Amino acid sequence: MTKTNKKKGRRRKLSKETEKDTELEKEENTSAESEEVKEAADTAENATEDTEKKAEESETEKLKKELAEANDKYLRLMAEYDNFRKRSAKERLELTDTAKGNVINGFLPVFDNFERALGTETQDAVYKQGVEMIFNQFSDALKKLNVEVMELAGKEFDPNVATAVSTVDDPDLGENIVAQVLQNGYTIGGKVIRHAMVIVANP
Repeated sequence: MTKTNKKKGRRRKLSKETEKDTELEKEENTSAESEEVKEAADTAENATEDTEKKAEESETEKLKKELAEANDKYLRLMAEYDNFRKRSAKERLELTDTAKGNVINGFLPVFDNFERALGTETQDAVYKQGVEMIFNQFSDALKKLNVEVMELAGKEFDPNVATAVSTVDDPDLGENIVAQVLQNGYTIGGKVIRHAMVIVANP
């Protein structure tokens, strides 16, 4: 084999080795690029997952806030309705008591007359018994209607429930004490329907 042929053979060998190195380098570059693409894809996927997760959390917080607001509105509405119901019931009861009191107030002078007749001395036992029976029936009817007589004798005078028609000096009684009740006062459900007429001691 000549020197020229040997040189050509070495050149071919070097060329093949160079091509092989180039291919290996390309493969390495391709592999590196593939890894970079994969990493980029993973990063993008993670970012997408984080974004979706944050969006879900944001939506959850929003729903929780809306639920809390709706619950608050519901509780306020229920409280307002309960107050309205109680107020209406109270007003209805007061209106009923007022109307009832106005009617009963018209009968009280008749009741007063029976009470005076009962305290009048008489020799007619049958007459007295009849007056007593009517008085008791009248009294029971008033009690059933929740009407109560005010017991004021011996108590401190209160202008909200009684009218002082006279005064008297009495050393046995304290200052501003009701000495005598001339006409009974009455209440219905704690509300005065007729003021009493009294004599006040030591005003």
